Amino acid sequence: MKIVLVGYMASGKSTIGSLLAKKKEVSFIDLDHYLEEKEEMTISEIFDKKGEIYFRKQEHFYLKEILNKKESMVLSLGGGTPCYAGNMDIISSFKNTVSVYLKASIPTIVERLLKEKNKRPLVSRLIEDELPEFVAKHLFERSYFYHQSKYKFSIDDKKLSVIIDQLNKLLG
Repeated sequence: MKIVLVGYMASGKSTIGSLLAKKKEVSFIDLDHYLEEKEEMTISEIFDKKGEIYFRKQEHFYLKEILNKKESMVLSLGGGTPCYAGNMDIISSFKNTVSVYLKASIPTIVERLLKEKNKRPLVSRLIEDELPEFVAKHLFERSYFYHQSKYKFSIDDKKLSVIIDQLNKLLG
């Protein structure tokens, strides 16, 4: 089985994905890190040097490459991945693949982003007061795609260990 985690940045996809993979004793792949390794550049460098269109094409290509692997895994997508190139349709088309939307509230996302703002190119230039509106707008735009996931799982006010246990039970 392939478990694909979708959600907005700072919703915990990488952290939860890594821990869930350990619990299920399968491999974990973070699509952004996979893409960075293959392209030998950071996401920021790819955006700066080659542009977003190139990035989204490569993201789509590597998503399909990963989904075609035979082994079971937990795959964490970038926050925008589900919204481009029919990626949610592609995920749904693979047998033994299930998508989970890790849903976080705007206050939860903003709180987390403030702690790691410098590591997030999309929000690094925003001032603190602009962040809630920015996140709300993005979530509104992306929610159509996120809600195409088979499961919707709220992570607000839950300890990491509880999230992992609940997801493990949900996914069997």
